[in-house]
Amino acid sequence: YNPTQSILGIVRHFKQISTYRIWRQNNNHLVLNKHFRVEKTFWSDGYFVCSIGNVSQETIQKYIESQG
Repeated sequence: YNPTQSILGIVRHFKQISTYRIWRQNNNHLVLNKHFRVEKTFWSDGYFVCSIGNVSQETIQKYIESQG
């Protein structure tokens, strides 16, 4: 994470790049156009971010694994 970039900027960039790659790499444009013909996006406008505080990497890993 580059602290000179906003979280919103990072989220927007991720959404733009991933949408572009999905459209570019998927050979079945008819299926994509059927479901996403107006806006060629897979993402909603919103996002959620929270901080994890001062915890160890091991604690974070255990939490992620417990999420299923």
